[in-house]
Order: sequence, then structure tokens, then C-alpha cells
Amino acid sequence: MSSASLSSSGSGLLRRIESSRIFQGAVIAIILLSALTIGAKTYDLPPLAERTLGIMDTAITLFFLVEILFRFAACPDKRRFFRDGWNIFDTLVVIGSLIPLDNSQAVLLGRLLRVFRVLRLVSVVPELRFLINSLLKAIPRMGYIALLMFIIFYIYAAVGSMLFAEVDETLWGDVAIAMLTLFRVATFEDWTDVMYATMEAYPLSWFYYLTFIFLTAFIFLNMMVGAVLGVMTAEQNAREAQQAHDERDLIAQQLDDVQRQLRLLTAALEQGQVGPRSVGPRSVGPRPAGPSDAENHEP
Repeated sequence: MSSASLSSSGSGLLRRIESSRIFQGAVIAIILLSALTIGAKTYDLPPLAERTLGIMDTAITLFFLVEILFRFAACPDKRRFFRDGWNIFDTLVVIGSLIPLDNSQAVLLGRLLRVFRVLRLVSVVPELRFLINSLLKAIPRMGYIALLMFIIFYIYAAVGSMLFAEVDETLWGDVAIAMLTLFRVATFEDWTDVMYATMEAYPLSWFYYLTFIFLTAFIFLNMMVGAVLGVMTAEQNAREAQQAHDERDLIAQQLDDVQRQLRLLTAALEQGQVGPRSVGPRSVGPRPAGPSDAENHEP
């Protein structure tokens, strides 16, 4: 067996192990255990528990290092491994986790990178990765909605500072403070107190607040949700189309393999039928009777 076939079979075995549910489940379990150890370190623990957590942190870091090296070895195209943003994120987090916590200058960075190890759960679970990718792709659409929302906030803040500055200068003194007050109103944080205070001077000011809430809390919020859902639907359709394309390619490849095997089998059968006729013994017919035959038949 050649070295190329050995390497291909070995990489195929690594890919099967890397994509198995047991391996994925083990990685998820270690990530959750890492999250628990990070949370446990925020409490006042006895020295024995702290030493135990330190040993567990070292073991978890070594496991993540072996896991990322295993995934790199299982990837058939090494350059393609670093083209994936999630692989780059996992590699940076694992490398950053190697910073020793004994170094006082890097202790904060090491702890922060150990906290980010929990985010590796997103890169391991495909469903979470799909949600994050959809959210990132929806940001451009959400940006235009946020810009329109800022324009509405600015207009209402300018009007509010003109009308209600005399009522409550703390909440409506200028445009910036008025925008903060409107954000409070948009989040429904005691917004009725703000409205009732201005209604004492302007009884019809309720119309100002209701229209603002209708625009921000209902229209713009639904637009944000609609943008994210639209991107998620498009991503889901694209993923299903890619899966269907991959299945068609696999079926076509299997059909080509079957046709090639049929051609080889047909060629083998034809060689088996023609070979004996060309190289086998010649057929022998009845030999005409000669003089010696006549003598043999005499009584």
C-alpha cells in the first residue's frame, strides 16, 4: 500500500472522529466544565478547592490545545482551515489561554481569554453558529434601520427640548439629555412619570409620547426583527440548496462509479468469452476412414 493511500485513509479516519457525536459531545462537555470553573473562581474558596480548580484549568487548557491540533490535522486543506473565522477565533482563544496566570502583568488578559473560552460553544454547535452568522449578515440592514431610528430620536429630542425644557430642565435641558430621556421612554422605564410631568403644563403632550412609542417600540422593533428573520430565511434556503447540490454531486459521483464498474465488468466478460476461442484447442471433427481403419474393422 502506498504512502498516499495511507495518508488519505488516516486523514479520513481523523475526519470521521472529528465529526462524530462522541467527540463533539466531549468538547461541549469540557467547554461547559470550563465555564463552571471560571464561575467558581469568583467565589471565596478554601485553598484545596483553589488548587483543584487550578489543576482543572490546566487540564482543560491542554485538552483545548490537543483538540485544536486534532482538528487542524483532520482538515484535508490546511490553508482552508485558517480561512474559517471560527477556526481563527478558536485558535486565538486557545493560544491566549496558554498565558500563565502566575504572571501578574498578564493575569487580567489570561482571565479574560479564559472567559472567552465559553464562546467556543458557539463555534462547536452548528445551530448557534448559524444564528450568529445570520445576525452578523443582518447588521448592514439593521444599520439603515438604526440610522432612521436615530433621525426620529433626534427630531423628537429637539422638539421635546423646545417644549419641555421649562417643565423639567433635568430631563429636557438640551438635545443630548432629551435623547436619553426618550431612550428611557422607549424602554418603558417609568415613562408615565415623565409624561404626567409634562401633561401638567401641556395637557396634549400625551400625543407626543404615544406617537414616539408607536414609532420606536412597534414599527422600528418589528423592522429589526423582520430584517433578522429575512436574513435567517435566506441563509436557511441557501444552506438547504447547498445540501441539495452536495447530495446531487454525491449521487452523480456514485452513478459514475457504478457506470465505471459496469464497463470494467463488461470488458472482463468480453475478454472471458473471446479468450478461449482464440487460444483454446481447435475443435476436432470426424476423421475420414483410411486403410488402417478398414484393417482394424476386419474380423
